[in-house]
Amino acid sequence: MLPRTGDVLHVTRAASVQFLRPIKFRVIRVLDWPTYDGWLWLDGYELNAAGDAVNRRSIFVQRDGLQQLQAASEPRPHTVRARRPVTRTPLRVG
Repeated sequence: MLPRTGDVLHVTRAASVQFLRPIKFRVIRVLDWPTYDGWLWLDGYELNAAGDAVNRRSIFVQRDGLQQLQAASEPRPHTVRARRPVTRTPLRVG
């Protein structure tokens, strides 16, 4: 599973030995930094028990060790608004 922006993950020792105490993590983005095969750099927020962001972090984890708790919602299609024509009023002189 490749995480997406908005995914909430349960990050445990299975993802990296640094997570002896598991954390909940909301993904901002997957960083494109060079790494080993199967490993990822993730940028995001550590969440508390209530789901509030308490700490922004970049973490180095094994993809196979991540557990998805909540998938990101489907992206909304972008709407392009038509520009309204500019109406010009004649300049009054005098």
